[in-house]
Amino acid sequence: MSRQHYLLYGSERYALAILRPIQDAIRARGDEAAWFFDGPGAEDLVEGEKLLTVDEVRRWNPLAVITSSNAVPHFFPGVKVETFHGFDAGKPRHIYVRGFFDLYCTTGPRDTAKFNEIADRVGHFTVIETGFPKLDPFMKEISGPLPAVRKPPVILYHSTFSPSWSAAETLYDEVKRLSRDGRWRWIVTFHPKMKPETTARYKALQNEFLSFAENDNILELFPQVDMMCSDTSSALNEFLLTGKPVVTFNNRRPGPQLIDIHEAAQFEPAIERALARPPELMQAIREYGDAIHPYRDGHSSERVLQAIDTFVAAGGRNRRRKPWNFWRKLKIRRRIGYWGPA
Repeated sequence: MSRQHYLLYGSERYALAILRPIQDAIRARGDEAAWFFDGPGAEDLVEGEKLLTVDEVRRWNPLAVITSSNAVPHFFPGVKVETFHGFDAGKPRHIYVRGFFDLYCTTGPRDTAKFNEIADRVGHFTVIETGFPKLDPFMKEISGPLPAVRKPPVILYHSTFSPSWSAAETLYDEVKRLSRDGRWRWIVTFHPKMKPETTARYKALQNEFLSFAENDNILELFPQVDMMCSDTSSALNEFLLTGKPVVTFNNRRPGPQLIDIHEAAQFEPAIERALARPPELMQAIREYGDAIHPYRDGHSSERVLQAIDTFVAAGGRNRRRKPWNFWRKLKIRRRIGYWGPA
């Protein structure tokens, strides 16, 4: 039996952390994976990972193109599959259908319900719940019994890049003050699109109590810390799956699973409350985790491949054709520099 081909498509470096577990699952099946990037990331591929050009993709003829991006070249062969690049943090573009995908692989019941509602209405894509592949390698580390708070406690500070959502500038003075007395230790990491000047300000704060981390995969930092501080970042939802508390500043979708504040003066007391781990907060965190990602087995990547198998076995088509999408398709052609046949 011939090997199936799967294309992993990225527009940012974080695609590597999301899609590499799928690559592992593809190889475990005895099938083949290759990569295509139209942005940063290709330079971080390692030996044994195959990078293709547009013409090579078309000749390679993948069964499916799997991506965490919001769009995908329509002229690539194969079923177009969206795995998302994070959880719904309340940003308007998460539950947003652009008409590029045949299949959405959702992370948990909350997103599945929202996308099913749209699928029922528009009819040009299928929804299958799989869990989030990015979490597969870390599920053993970030689930299980909750470890005790360290002495001194370690805090992860992370902010999104959008100026309207980011609290990095607002909380800078507080982070500077609180990272000087040694009561807590800090690890700071930002979205790769954060303003360079903001990143530079925080890097300049580094001392024996604060370090700046540049990990592509923020999950690597989760086992090292006792809580997180953020704003409206999808990474905070990934962090909540560890069962540890999160303090947010003006979060777009606050709830009982978060300690959400609105003034810089509330930052220190909120951190103290989070580190005390009040029972009602911890219960709300557990319930929220089950709603967004109930899977704890580390096999979401295999479920993505099974979802593709299911879709193909059912005929590989949806009840309606995808929209024409002329301008978006033109933008992708321009970005990639391909003007050949579809």
